Formats: sequence, structure tokens, C-alpha cells
Amino acid sequence: MQRRNLLLAASSGLLLPSVARTQASKVLRFIPQADLSATDPHFVANYVTRNHGYMVFDTLYGLDAQYRSTPQMVEGHSVEEDGRRWRLVLREGMTWHDGERVLARDCVASIRRWGSRDSFGRLLLDATEEVAAADDRTIVFRLKRPFPRLPDALAKSNPLMPAMLPERLARLPPSVALPEVIGSGPFRFVPGERVPGALAVYHRFAAYRARESGDAVATSGPKRVHVDRVEWHTMPDPSTSASAMRSGEMDWWEYVAPDLTSSLQRARGVQVRQLDPAGSMLIMRLNHLNPPFNNPRIRRALLRAIDQREMLQAAVGDEPSMWQTNVGVFAPGTPLANDAGMEPLTGPRDLDRARREIVEAGYAGERVVLIVPTDFPTFRALADVGADMMGKIGLKVDYQALDWATVSQRRTRREPVDQGGWSCFFSGGAGSDFVNPIISTQLVANPDTAFYGWPDNPRAEALRLSWLDAPDLAAQRAIAVEMQRLALEDVLYIPLGQYRQVTAQRANVTDVVSGFPVFWNLRKN
Repeated sequence: MQRRNLLLAASSGLLLPSVARTQASKVLRFIPQADLSATDPHFVANYVTRNHGYMVFDTLYGLDAQYRSTPQMVEGHSVEEDGRRWRLVLREGMTWHDGERVLARDCVASIRRWGSRDSFGRLLLDATEEVAAADDRTIVFRLKRPFPRLPDALAKSNPLMPAMLPERLARLPPSVALPEVIGSGPFRFVPGERVPGALAVYHRFAAYRARESGDAVATSGPKRVHVDRVEWHTMPDPSTSASAMRSGEMDWWEYVAPDLTSSLQRARGVQVRQLDPAGSMLIMRLNHLNPPFNNPRIRRALLRAIDQREMLQAAVGDEPSMWQTNVGVFAPGTPLANDAGMEPLTGPRDLDRARREIVEAGYAGERVVLIVPTDFPTFRALADVGADMMGKIGLKVDYQALDWATVSQRRTRREPVDQGGWSCFFSGGAGSDFVNPIISTQLVANPDTAFYGWPDNPRAEALRLSWLDAPDLAAQRAIAVEMQRLALEDVLYIPLGQYRQVTAQRANVTDVVSGFPVFWNLRKN
């Protein structure tokens, strides 16, 4: 059976006998950006696993539209001993999908597992003398020093999410993927209906108790479920996805391909809109360990040659309402966005000057290995423009076309290019992952913990960590201004701009929460 027929058969119930029992139920059919390759949200740092995580698991805190932490699994907390002791009290009546009661010791084990893997979590655990369960509902942090951003760490919504697990699973090291998917969130994962590469299924968790007050905003507020079943149908071909949306076979397509946006906007019964107000950010990542980009003068010359408009037009299209230039290291429209240090990006492009600066910096003709994912059209378009630009300023580009899985593996290598290493790659992420110096892994400047490229700037790293102690938004903004100035001066990475990533939903799907795809609150009429 061909893949297209397999998908249609799955959605019609031919392959899934249990679907016949839910014909009277409300079923939402969703096309994710990629297949669900991993189900452990502490194990894999990708967006699909994160989105799956928020269906199945819950978190102690959520984030509202202003990226402020709000109680979620906890009913509240108290802070004592000059900020060195936090007491978090769980809400009553929460249960795991296997029927067991959610206990504080489950959450303690989950915090330890998540914190050993996640960068924000490691900062929290480094500041923690002890985290323990005082009783069945009370989690106590005894800190070495005040950590005012503690709720923010436990509310972070980018990969890797701080999902709470039953203790028996949370005691497994994060290097070992969970053998089963048991959470306390609003949906249950149905492993028996999983079709790798094609289908993932979730059922409403009838015993889930939503918060009683507040509004469902981002990951905060009540998670009230109004559909009985959610099906994720993987469709790698954008044209197939667009056809399924027009015909009504599918209800929601997460990421609409830029070249299909206009036609879907004209389709009857389909609504196209931007789901995440923070949009998406595009970046160029440089390897700071090896020539030529271990030389800061060459990095700065490259920064002056980058044209954000040209990059965005190649990746997203010519419609200027779909993207924004003059973008620094924080997503436009978020609290810390600023214009400090932006002259190298916003001034006139001068390729001749960049060529001279590269020669003056001592460039000796080293090979620039650009690793390019051919199966990610957006990133490939960026790489095509970037390779042409680097050639024009005198860099010797070795364009290596690979699949995304190979790029993901290759970029972990620190060796020189003649030993299988790399020099640069193009990538991107949700704007909500560029909202502060801690959440944004692109700003980590400690080579031992940094994102691929491994910049080493102790001054920038100390400033980044100081954000944790900022007492208010004004102090946070002051740090963000200086952080951006340093990041662009040393070229920790190159921001390429922001674009509007749009989603498509059938008109009968309403009340969808803004941000990344979540499946509570929405209704299918």
C-alpha cells in the first residue's frame, strides 16, 4: 500500500479497529511539522517531541503570553530564608494515566532527571543544596544561594520541557529513553495505534483535573479538553497536506509551506494565520573552534556581509509582511528585544570591504565546510544564498549537501574539517526560544555547555548568567542590551531575521490557544 493510501486508510479507520468505536466522538486530525521520532521530552530536544510532551505530561508552572511563570500543577509556593528555601504545594486530585496519585516525590525525581539534561535545569540544580518531598504534596528546595528565576526554570516551554513523570520512570537516567509514556496531562498517548512515519494517536484523559481559574493562554491556565481523540498524521509532501486541508480530510496543518500559503488562504473552509506571535527566527551558526571562524575578525567581516532581507526573501518569499529585518538576538515583539550593537547588520552591505577585512584578518584560504540539509527547504535556501555570498567575499566554500539526520549528527563533531568537522550551518527556531539570555541556547558562551559552534567568551557568559539575579524587568532589559552588544561584537552567531510561520485550520476548529500547537481549549464544531 502506498504511503498516501496508508494515511487515508488510517484516518478512515480501515487500519485502526478502535476508530469504529469512536465514530460519535470528536476527532481532531492534525499534520505535524515532522514525524514523532521520540516520545521522551527529557531525552530529545526537538519541537515535535516537545509538542507531544505538552499533550501527555504536565508541568509545575506554565508561561503566559508575556512569558511570565504561573502556577500549573502547583497551587502556589512560598519563599523563606531570604530566598534560599522554596516550598511548592501541589494541587489536590491529580493522577497519573495509570491511575496512581501524583505525589511530591514523583516531581522531585522528575526535576532531577530533567535538570541533569536541560541547560536551565542544570543552573537550577547547581544552585540547589537539596530538593526533597516534605510530604505527599510539598516539594522543598533548599538552595545554596537565592535563585529568583526558579518558577521560570520549571515553566520553560522550549525543548527540553520540564515534564513531570511518575517516580518509577523519573528515576531512569535521561540517557535512557522512557520505556512507556505515562504522564498526568490532558491526553493519553495510545502506543497500540502508533504507525511510525505516519500516525500517532492521543485520547482525552477523563481523569484530568484542569485548574479551576484563569484563562488558557500559552501554557498557563486551565487545560480543558473538548475533543475525544487527536490523530497526528505525518505527511512529508506539502502538496498532499494542502490537498488534505482543502478537502477536509485534515483539520489542522502545523506549518504551511510558504509557496502554498496564498492558495490555502483562498481555499473555502480554511483559515490561515500566525499561531505564535513571536514568529520564527533564522540563524547562521559558526564553528568557533577551528579556522577560519575561530578568528573573531573574520567572523565580524562575515557579519557585515550578511543581508537579512536577501536571506528572508530566499527562505520565505518576496512578501515583506511575512518577515522582519533589522533583528538582533532577541525575538522582535518580546520584552527584551532591542537595537544595541546592530550597526554591522543594519548598515549598508559592502562586500568589497568584507573581502578586504578577511584578507587583513589573515585568512589563508582555509576550506569553509558548509553543511546543508537538503530535506529542509528553508535552511537549504539560506545555505544557497550564504554560500554565494561567502564566495563573493573570498572564502573557499565546500558546500556539502546532506539529509537533516546527517547534519544533526555531523554538527556535534568538534574535529577540524579534514577530520570530518564543519565550519558553519544555517538553522532556526521558534521566536519563543529567543526571549531571554537563559532560554536562548544560541547565547551560551561557555564552550563546555554551548550549542554547536562552541563560542568561548567569559565576559558574555558571566553577563548571561547575571540575568538570573535581575530583580525586575528594567534590570533584565539592561542586561539584554549589553548581552546583544557583546553577542554581535564577538559574533556568537549571526541573526538572519524573523518570519511569520503560519498554520492552517479548518473553519470549524475554533478557540485555538496561541503559541506552539496545544490541543486543550480548542473546539471542533
